[in-house]
Amino acid sequence: MSLPLDTPQGIADALGYLQHHLQELTERQDVSKNNINTTLAALTVQLQQLTQLVANPSLLAIPNTPLPPAPSPLTSPSPTPTARRTRPKLSTPPDFSGECHNSCTFLNSCSLYICLAPEQFYDKQEKILWALTFFKDGRAAKWFENVFCQKADTGVFPIPIWGNFEQQFRLYFFPVNAEADAINTLEETSYHQGGRTVDDYLDSFQTLVSDAGYTDPQTLVVKF
Repeated sequence: MSLPLDTPQGIADALGYLQHHLQELTERQDVSKNNINTTLAALTVQLQQLTQLVANPSLLAIPNTPLPPAPSPLTSPSPTPTARRTRPKLSTPPDFSGECHNSCTFLNSCSLYICLAPEQFYDKQEKILWALTFFKDGRAAKWFENVFCQKADTGVFPIPIWGNFEQQFRLYFFPVNAEADAINTLEETSYHQGGRTVDDYLDSFQTLVSDAGYTDPQTLVVKF
């Protein structure tokens, strides 16, 4: 700061001293401010370390263990990958032409496939349409044709749910008198193993017993 030329020398010296002293005080204040900021930064780091120790006391028992870095609020843990379940390969039912001796096997194959892969069918009617695709020839093809003729005449698919399909399938394709035929076969004196192998005879016998409804052990022994 410049002084007027007529300023007495004593006053000029006093003002010069005051300016110099004020400059020193300003420099000391800046140094103190820097020291305070450095101290606050160190205290902040120590406070974070103490907070982590409180949250994880096990770190105190391990010497020379570096403190874990503070988690970033912007990051989120990655989801743990889950093992993808592999579905077994499913066999589709065989083509069906309407023979009574194959009807039960075909219906069981369809039911098993639907049970193991229900997600492949959009709705209940799609299950029925899928099963009908295996009706290739014979009595089965005629029944297939009759179903769609009814739909064309009425505008409504005649078999609404899978339960109705099973019921109509049993009535049309299963043996009419399976129980009576099995009982007659078992009661005949001509029923014996003959030239069949033991396995073939046993399979046939078990099928007849199931159709006939025989459950008494003594009866089974006599008929065998």
